[in-house]
Amino acid sequence: MHTIIHSTPSRTRPSAKAAASVVNFRQPAYECQDHGETMKLVVYVPGVEAAGVEIEGRGADLTVTAKKPHFVRVNWSALHLESAQRDYRLRLRLGAGYDFPAMQAEIAHGVLTVTLPKRPAETVAPLRRMA
Repeated sequence: MHTIIHSTPSRTRPSAKAAASVVNFRQPAYECQDHGETMKLVVYVPGVEAAGVEIEGRGADLTVTAKKPHFVRVNWSALHLESAQRDYRLRLRLGAGYDFPAMQAEIAHGVLTVTLPKRPAETVAPLRRMA
């Protein structure tokens, strides 16, 4: 008599889809500079054009996604270059003190510069402590 044992998915391991989404991106090098009423964020994303950049400010978080144009050559073969050709994703928790709708960004020669103006102190809600 044969016994069939079905494996149950482990709840402790992340799903393959979640793991694949992390693998597809790498974190770029970046610098933050405080300029009084603004904060300047410089993100180094070589090989990225302006059409491949998405910047999202939600709550206290800023997410920058920069995708390279991917070309498939006729004589393509895998040479372990996949890790060098991955797109970029940067997630920063900046806080509620920035005016995300008023931010400005520009990209030139693989250097993305994001300028975030700060909100006036009286409009920023104080942080609540969790007990």
